[in-house]
Amino acid sequence: MLFLARNARLVQELFAILVAFFIVQNAFANPAQCKKIRFSDVGWTDISATTALASVILDAMGYETKTTQLSVPVTFVSLKNKDLDIFLGNWMPSMAADIAPYQKDGSVETVSTLLKGAKYTVAVPKYVYEAGVHSVADLNRNSDRFQRKIYGIEPGNDGNRHIQKMISDGAFGLSSWKLIESSEQAMLMQVLQAAKRKQWIAFLGWEPHPMNQKLEMVYLEGGDAYFGPNKGNSTVYINSRKNYSAECPQVAAFLKKYTMSVESENVLMGMILDQKMDPKAAAKKWIQGNWNHVEPWLRDLKALNGESAVVAVKRAI
Repeated sequence: MLFLARNARLVQELFAILVAFFIVQNAFANPAQCKKIRFSDVGWTDISATTALASVILDAMGYETKTTQLSVPVTFVSLKNKDLDIFLGNWMPSMAADIAPYQKDGSVETVSTLLKGAKYTVAVPKYVYEAGVHSVADLNRNSDRFQRKIYGIEPGNDGNRHIQKMISDGAFGLSSWKLIESSEQAMLMQVLQAAKRKQWIAFLGWEPHPMNQKLEMVYLEGGDAYFGPNKGNSTVYINSRKNYSAECPQVAAFLKKYTMSVESENVLMGMILDQKMDPKAAAKKWIQGNWNHVEPWLRDLKALNGESAVVAVKRAI
């Protein structure tokens, strides 16, 4: 009996050692399916910029990244169906209704916070604000000057949906107004042309974005029920498909450290929009000039081949 008891304890100890070994291995190596990383980009320059930045870094760590441009609703469906791995553009609270069903069934997970202090709501040029338009409630009092139009971006966008709901609800007397959907670049061109002529225009604005430097603009009060409090004050989160962090712990560890500031994103987006740089080329140049910002994201992480992520990325960049 003593012999059996000793052997039982030995088996338990060996089993514990094996479990610990596999836990350590899992923490420092990714299974083969993690080599390919699939991102979604919903066509906004800020998401294109941060996705390109993450892709350049992960490519340098030995991964193979692929980005597909999809609408917000299709992005969340694709994460649920495991056709995508990561989405770097979950603007909250604006996308609360979009993500809610997937959070409820657990098919989409929030990995970490990418950006704090963002902004997202209806805006006007500063000269319009100075003329007395301080709130969305002031728009309809000047309906003729605005031609009863609010300019948005691509169809299916959550910001457009909030504007359309204002109109459909008849909020602020906007029931006869029209949402003009186009694209980020088309809307900005319309706004800049109107500003040159000092014409009145209301549009969907957000920060970070170079528009905040190119144009003297003001975000309107009063849209809290649609865009959230404090003029659409927003936080941007990183989402993944279910169980991705557990399956690919080194990628998840990088994403949990990956954070940007409004100022940094404005610079990176300016390189893409103003200097007409390819997003990945802009990302690489930004990394070269901001290594002190990037290195902490990589500290204590391993590239796919097991070497230091700091060494692998610095060599590649």
